[in-house]
This record gives sequence, structure tokens and C-alpha cells, in this order.
Amino acid sequence: MSLLDMIGPVMIGPSSSHTAGACRLGLVAHHLLGEAPRRAVIDLHASFAKTGRGHGTHLALIAGLLGMRPDDQRLPHAFAQAQAAGLTFDFRDADLGDVHPNTARVTVQGDTQTLTVQGSSTGGGVIQVAQVQGLGVNFSAASPTALLRYQDAVGMIARIASTIAADGVNIATLTCTRETRGGQALLAIELDQPLSPEALAFLNRWPDVNWVRMLPKLMDG
Repeated sequence: MSLLDMIGPVMIGPSSSHTAGACRLGLVAHHLLGEAPRRAVIDLHASFAKTGRGHGTHLALIAGLLGMRPDDQRLPHAFAQAQAAGLTFDFRDADLGDVHPNTARVTVQGDTQTLTVQGSSTGGGVIQVAQVQGLGVNFSAASPTALLRYQDAVGMIARIASTIAADGVNIATLTCTRETRGGQALLAIELDQPLSPEALAFLNRWPDVNWVRMLPKLMDG
């Protein structure tokens, strides 16, 4: 049992599940979008929809989209911060199926990109990301995580893993989902440390790769 398990995360807000976890879900979308968010539509499932406003869920999600961490003193003023930053948003109640009650689907637009992320806040500020761009993933952002969207082809995962090894970085877990054989694929790789800018630039130059994102560690402990 860790100290986090006993006392909970360092955070602003009343609930580690509804506030800290929600903020981290927004942060995942913030980092994966890769540019300033301009418009967001957030679908809230079950408990998030029913009790979210009283627990700061809405504020926390917007704070995360703006790049704030759960202990950011600006979090209670996230709506005003969003207005100042030019971010407009809508919240909707939604049935997202057989998922954790504290689940949100965030669709966010920047000037050139649109991204959809679905994930759950499972307690103690811990999150589990289940979908990115409609494709299944399984990561918690408790360690640096690289995501690559690419055209499925023989040997792609091996080539990517070789590049990571050449960068001196160890792979902790890896999940891959593809639409169809030869279609779009999404690879999520949890790492012991972030990839270097040179390795990320190298992967981004591959013809079959649509985008590469390096998500930092978002958990405190």
C-alpha cells in the first residue's frame, strides 16, 4: 500500500474521483490534442452526470483541458480561465454503455486537430483511459505514455519497439488496436521514461504514421 492509497492525491476540490481524476482525464485530452483547445463537448456518464456539479467534476475537466493539474490553485476558476483562453464548451448527460460510473468522453477541437478521449476515474485520483479516437486503449498515465496512430502494416510494432530500444527507453506495457487489417491502428506504450525529442521526431517522419504524442506522467506517486 502506498502513501497515495492512504491519504489520497494532492488536489484542489472535494473528491479524488470526481475532481482529481476528472482533471487528469482532461489533461490527457489536453496533451494528446497537441495544440490549444478551442471547443469541447463533454459527455458525462452515470455518477459523473448525476453528482458531478456538486463535486467539481465539470470545473476539473475544463481545468485539465487547459493544462492544469489537480493541485492547481486556479482549478475552482476554470470556467473563467476557459473564457480568457478562448475555449468554449458544452456538457451533456450520456449513456456510454457498460463502463465505470465515473466516465467521461471528451471531444475537443483545436485550430487544426480534433480529438476524442474516453476514460474513467476509478478512485483516489486514478484514471483509466479506454478509447482514443474511437479505438480501444488501456493506460492510466501513471507513467510516460507514447501514442502512435498509423496505417497498419506488417512489422510496424517491431520497428517502433526497436526505435524505443535504440533511444535507451524500456517498455512497461503495450496495447494496440486496429480498425481492420491494413486500416488505421492505435498503439499505446507505457514507458519507464519519456522518449527523447529526436526519437519522437524520427517516428513522426515515417510515411505510415499519422501522429505521435508523448503523454507525460500524470500521477503524483
